[in-house]
Amino acid sequence: MKDPRVTTYRKALEALLDSLDATLRLRRWPDDESPPEPLKQSAADLVTRLGTAGRLASSRFAGSVADVSRVETMRDAMRRLDAAYVAYRRGIDGTQVQQDEAQSSLRTEIEETTSNSM
Repeated sequence: MKDPRVTTYRKALEALLDSLDATLRLRRWPDDESPPEPLKQSAADLVTRLGTAGRLASSRFAGSVADVSRVETMRDAMRRLDAAYVAYRRGIDGTQVQQDEAQSSLRTEIEETTSNSM
């Protein structure tokens, strides 16, 4: 049977991905339209979700070999997403080219994580 703690890691990773995606989507949202409330709320939850992911990524996990492998994959993804978000935040204050690169890099990390870790 799968360790229920694995579900905790998976949900934290999914929530982080959702908030990062919402943040990118809001950045591109047209000024003349109001974004949906769930999208705004997900982006607003980003800092909390980054904190949760950071705590989980730095914690120890002991369990079956399969569960340890799954959790390690998710922990690595959380660390990469955190680093990608930090790079994104640095890039969005730069030139338009730097902003585009920052958004593209974060989008790429989100997509890779979604395809590899989920």
